[in-house]
Amino acid sequence: MTDATSEALNVLRQPLQLCGLDPATGYRRDGACSRGQQDVGKHLLCARVTREFLDFSCAQGNDLITPLPAYDFPGLKPGDQWCLCIDRWLQALQAGVAPPVILKATHEAVLETVDLEILRRYDSEHHSREVPSE
Repeated sequence: MTDATSEALNVLRQPLQLCGLDPATGYRRDGACSRGQQDVGKHLLCARVTREFLDFSCAQGNDLITPLPAYDFPGLKPGDQWCLCIDRWLQALQAGVAPPVILKATHEAVLETVDLEILRRYDSEHHSREVPSE
């Protein structure tokens, strides 16, 4: 496996941990928010999705709630961990509905777009439910 969790680093410059296997997330659906050349959306940020975020994403035209059996996608519910597109998370941040981030499972490439201090404010280990609005 190239650039998988064993080789990639997270935003804390430690080995990248899995984001989630139930449901299986990541561009490759291997549970990791790892880089892939075909992943133009950069699904590198691991988040614990909230109802507010899911509703926001749906309103933006990205329905993550409805199951799509043809794509083996069960649909997400609040509390699921999912590799999000960096741009979608930033949109949610601006709208005040950014979900908590799993720093240990978020790929270091996210730091090219989002400052670590912002990510730390949304660290899931310090925010059991809701996080502060920007």
